[in-house]
Amino acid sequence: MRRLAARLPTPASHARLRRTTAASRSGIAAHVSSSRSTASWCARPRWLKDEVLLPQKRRISLTTPLLQDVSRPPVPPTDPSPVTYPPLDEDGKLDPSVFSNLPFRFDTGIALFAKRTPRPFPPPFLSPPSGSFSDPLSTHDRSRDRRAYVDGHLIQGFTNGDDAVFASDYFICANDGVGAWSARPRGHAGLWARLILHYWATAIFEDAARQGGSYRPDPVGELQRAYEQTIEATSSPNDWQGTTTVAGAQLHYRRVTKPSNPDDNSANGNNNSNINPNANGQEGDAAFEPVLYATNLGDSQVMVVRPSTRAAVYKTAEQWHWFDCPRQLGTNSPDTPRACAVVDEVPLREGDVVLAMSDGVIDNLWAHEIVKTVCDSLERWRAGHPDVATGGGGGGGVVSKQALRGGGGGGDSGMGFVADELMEAARVIAVDPFAESPFMEHAIEEGLASGGGEWSWFLL
Repeated sequence: MRRLAARLPTPASHARLRRTTAASRSGIAAHVSSSRSTASWCARPRWLKDEVLLPQKRRISLTTPLLQDVSRPPVPPTDPSPVTYPPLDEDGKLDPSVFSNLPFRFDTGIALFAKRTPRPFPPPFLSPPSGSFSDPLSTHDRSRDRRAYVDGHLIQGFTNGDDAVFASDYFICANDGVGAWSARPRGHAGLWARLILHYWATAIFEDAARQGGSYRPDPVGELQRAYEQTIEATSSPNDWQGTTTVAGAQLHYRRVTKPSNPDDNSANGNNNSNINPNANGQEGDAAFEPVLYATNLGDSQVMVVRPSTRAAVYKTAEQWHWFDCPRQLGTNSPDTPRACAVVDEVPLREGDVVLAMSDGVIDNLWAHEIVKTVCDSLERWRAGHPDVATGGGGGGGVVSKQALRGGGGGGDSGMGFVADELMEAARVIAVDPFAESPFMEHAIEEGLASGGGEWSWFLL
């Protein structure tokens, strides 16, 4: 169980990319014409109360148009099909069509392992069935609905104990709630982890829907909004406390004048995300390459694995106050996204595997073990190994939408199987009291007696 952050002075899932077809946006033109206004009324004397007389209508026509009040801005024409915010599909989930202009996408999956039964969300986020209609802590309009709600919308993502995970075609996130809050009377780290994830993903999709083709990711700004909304949602009268670390990866693209060197792990080119590519991922003589915006706050991690070279080309750095007390967002913590969150812009290639992992994975597996497990699992999946049939849903990778249109992919790249294999490898180390692990190594460096793996939640 990790420690809570002290009151210090404020310091200064897994995915694979695919190319997609670009969707054209149709414009709506409105014509407003000025015409002469006509006013009319019916005049009837007051003394004609009981007499049955038809009132005479007097019509006055204005010979000049009414003067427009220049102090007020003109009312814009009404869009016959306005976009709702947040953009949701018919199932109440965030609609990925707001990113339809992106030439790449993730193949995603998740893997979860909880060391104990997750705690249910408290009211008003979850409305459990009640045997009494006088119970003030229960609502009855959704008593049969076991899904959690906030602000009238489904809370996005999934809960795994004190952790939360979200996976879509363009954004993945793993939030690791600090389990020490489970011993507090009003503590609920799982709720905090899930709400920050929900509001963060919602802010990203809303900004993409509003800005359209000119959208440029701002992960830290959107995370700051999510943090402030979570504080408001968990304040009085709800008053639920908790903290969580954050690790997210958002997919975007950029224009490059020359394709990157296949032998180089980095890509050259000017960063221009305001130009929409065509269906082939090109615009004139310019090509477009996928770019990852990796955001981290705390001891969770985003890692990019390149199976073609069997190497980890990128990973985020862990952030700590001291050993076993990472930077965290929430109650009594001095950390904020604007002050502490770190975002990196990482060039990708089709086929790269992007991992968003909690400390349950990286405390039990070294980086080279993660790379080996991911690459070996992919090879077994592609070779049709007999045990891949039992692979569950968890994980993801980078593929192109153009490959999907051309029959190059069937929408299942084996990321679920890869994530399950990685989670199982971490679990084996965690339950072995004699195993060597990164957590044990860090504890010994701090002068603490430790052995074996770290028994924790596993989330990627």
